[in-house]
Amino acid sequence: MELRIVKIKKPEDVNMILGQSHFIKTVEDVHEVMVTAVPGAKFGLAFCESSGACLVRASGTDEEMVELAKKNALALSAGHAFIVLMRDTYPINFLNAIKNVPEVCRIFCATANPVEVVVVETEQGRGILGVVDGFPTKGIEAEGDIAWRRDFLRKIGYKL
Repeated sequence: MELRIVKIKKPEDVNMILGQSHFIKTVEDVHEVMVTAVPGAKFGLAFCESSGACLVRASGTDEEMVELAKKNALALSAGHAFIVLMRDTYPINFLNAIKNVPEVCRIFCATANPVEVVVVETEQGRGILGVVDGFPTKGIEAEGDIAWRRDFLRKIGYKL
């Protein structure tokens, strides 16, 4: 077996969700979640089919995001992995609904941070072992950091 690191390529302002499912229906079902949760959401999603034709299947509402999702999924080429890239919206708006899609098995990460995916390759194929989401922790928040966090959540509309 070989371990590989696959860097997800995306602009800094793009959020993502990386997960694993078990069925080709994932593309349509996750698309429906996205447009139902936030009408007008700009996103692209891609799914690594790991049986049959073994193609990257894709959908979305924003051509740039769809193309980026397809390229990242192909770079991963890992069994039934899916990636959703979104602009001007946040994973928190979709995460629970995506987790409730019957064929979704797990979510590896939901972030805007740089992501490296740890992939194992065997004679049979590839699978995701885990992710490196962002950077190492630098310390523990102080009073000023707490105030910044609270202000930020209000600024982006997630708290009153």
